[in-house]
Amino acid sequence: MPKTLRCLLVALLAVALCGPQAVALAEPAPVDDPIPDAPTPSALTLTLEEFASFPKTETIPPPVDQRLVRWARINYLGELPDGSRRLFANDLNGILYLLDKGQPHPYLDVAAAFAPDFVSGRGLGSGFGFAAFHPDFGRNGRFYTVHTEWGAALTTKTPDLPPQPGTRFHGVITEWTAADPKAAVFTGTRREVLRLGFSGQIHGIQQIDFNPAARRGDADYGLLYVAAGDGGRGVSSDDPQNLAIPQGKILRIDPRGTNGPGGKYGIPAANPFTGTPGALGEIYAYGMRDPHRFSWDPGAGNRLFLGHIGEHAIEAVYDVGPGDNLGWSEREGAFVFDKADRCHLYTLPEDDARFGYTYPVAAYDHDPPPGLPCTADSGHAIAGGFVYRGARLPALRGAYLFGDIVDGQVFFTVAAEMNERSGRLATIHRPRLVDTAGRQVTMRDLAGDSRVDLRFGRDGAGELYLLSKANGRIWKVTKAAWSPPGVLPSLRSGVVAAYDFEHPLPADPAQEQDQGASGTTISLVNGGAAMRVADRAYKGSTYALQTGQVTPGTTGNDDWKAGVYGADGVPSLRAFNGVKGVTIMGWFKMLGEGPALNSNTADPADRYNAIGLAGLLSGDSQGHDVRALLELITVNGELRAVALARRTDGSASQTFAANLPWQQVLPRDEWVFLTATYDFDDATMRLFRNGRPLDGTYTVPGDPWGVEGDPEPDVTSATDPRGIKIGGSFPQNTREQNPCDCRMDGLMFLDRIATPGEVRAQYELARLR
Repeated sequence: MPKTLRCLLVALLAVALCGPQAVALAEPAPVDDPIPDAPTPSALTLTLEEFASFPKTETIPPPVDQRLVRWARINYLGELPDGSRRLFANDLNGILYLLDKGQPHPYLDVAAAFAPDFVSGRGLGSGFGFAAFHPDFGRNGRFYTVHTEWGAALTTKTPDLPPQPGTRFHGVITEWTAADPKAAVFTGTRREVLRLGFSGQIHGIQQIDFNPAARRGDADYGLLYVAAGDGGRGVSSDDPQNLAIPQGKILRIDPRGTNGPGGKYGIPAANPFTGTPGALGEIYAYGMRDPHRFSWDPGAGNRLFLGHIGEHAIEAVYDVGPGDNLGWSEREGAFVFDKADRCHLYTLPEDDARFGYTYPVAAYDHDPPPGLPCTADSGHAIAGGFVYRGARLPALRGAYLFGDIVDGQVFFTVAAEMNERSGRLATIHRPRLVDTAGRQVTMRDLAGDSRVDLRFGRDGAGELYLLSKANGRIWKVTKAAWSPPGVLPSLRSGVVAAYDFEHPLPADPAQEQDQGASGTTISLVNGGAAMRVADRAYKGSTYALQTGQVTPGTTGNDDWKAGVYGADGVPSLRAFNGVKGVTIMGWFKMLGEGPALNSNTADPADRYNAIGLAGLLSGDSQGHDVRALLELITVNGELRAVALARRTDGSASQTFAANLPWQQVLPRDEWVFLTATYDFDDATMRLFRNGRPLDGTYTVPGDPWGVEGDPEPDVTSATDPRGIKIGGSFPQNTREQNPCDCRMDGLMFLDRIATPGEVRAQYELARLR
């Protein structure tokens, strides 16, 4: 059952069970700044190496829109699925190229094949828009293209599905069959598969493609996905919501089937609206304005991510499933779109769930330039990209790389965070770009133009490429490295999470942005922004985190602490699943005598038996059990600095306690750099103070981690950690047991064991001089 119908039935059932509403629902309210969280600077650095340069081409006919005056309108880069490692690229002006070691060679002239009806000089998406090779191209020689036609074609050729009134362009999908799939130049036959009619010269068929993860025998194998825009009419019509027409939809067809119009293609039985009266069986998902680029994530369920260009303000990424309704033009992103008010979007109605709309998993907005009216074009449009699952760049793995077409900004999100059910948008990060000489650059620098016309490509190994129409060039992402400020280069790739307390979330200063690879935002619990205090822990630091007990004499949940918690795990911390080692390091300053007074007992002099510093929770933790922890706890009646960890969920823990009294490890009012390493394979832990190892002893005899015997190596559980805790026992806002009256800074959580030399070097790199 399509999700829209399913949600509608649920809503109707709820009304039937609950009866009439006693209170009137609040009306949607106008919103001036829909998504105040701007893409945030990231510690990820991407190295771009020029890969290919294409010859200059011209539009047909000469353009009237200067935005079409480009060097070469290359629109995509992909790899032929025949094992040859050959890459292909298409130029909207008509040429399909194959690339040999980065050198493009014409393979097929699409413009010449369809002259004089072929048009590429009217509309930003006009021309030879895309090419998709059948997954069995190496044997059957079949591939598919989409191009635009006008002129005589509008009267001599008939669209296969209902056209829009006043049709001005046709979008045409063609099947080509190569006589020799290995040939460097195409010879063979062609046939038309599908023709759609659009009333405008924008938002036509933007992309066609096959699911690359589908294998022979799978239901999705050989089915062609077609992203058809709203033809520019969606803003003034209900076309994207009308299931009787193809515009504003993603279609899915079988190009070798025969049960479609005229027997030219097939309608898959598994499509969500097949057999639904009044609906086109070709429709896979709907409610779209400009479904510009889609791609599948070959990991984590093979989800289909769509980069969708908005009308008023919202550039969005959607996780699209069969039957989904993205809401256009009733919704733009997760906001109400009011056709009568072009200056605002509106908040959702309280009963919005009954409509069953699918909302973005990541999005950013754009505002008109200062001094211009609210309807001014600020030049933003999303360029959808890919989730990196390649092998060469582990620092980029699991990141969805995308950007902005116009200004060429490059962004990424963490794919594991892009979850509609979470109720929040994934954080969008802006990586640093450098050239092969290490110089920081922008895509505008590389393209040599203020309008980049950015696109993304991916080869068969999953490696990523950036394209610019401005100068007709392609760059390959050849390196990706995490470089939080002041982090030893050899440690950077292992920094999963890092917090310097200099990066509040723009829309919520009670949140701190991760400067590590995972993008795991943490909450500053109870104190919010006031917990950032001016104090220099190390060179380059400005602010530190203040934690502590607020009202010792009262039982409550007001203690200042920080962290993140997810009852089902925190997917962005998945790097800690199944690892052989973990490192926790950071700067700490004790302010009180410690431990804190026990507010849960009647004895006013009673104190807790521990002080929480920083830790990573286990996959089954209720907020206290840990995978790795740096803490002060009572050992044999004395408070000691310890490293404590569990290797597997639910198992016993081991503790390594420093021999020195804790007051010598953490003298009051003095910044100290503490490090704990956890080797789960060798069942060893180590503590370091200011880069020097601390002698200590293990408190649990035997083999509490269960590392003896097979299998090898011994690793942590393959479950997502439930979070990070800082300055207490629980990251949730619950009764605190181990508050820390202290300050912290430069906290880092690594998914590997730092060597003693690295610990010492990191301390020397960061310490105050």
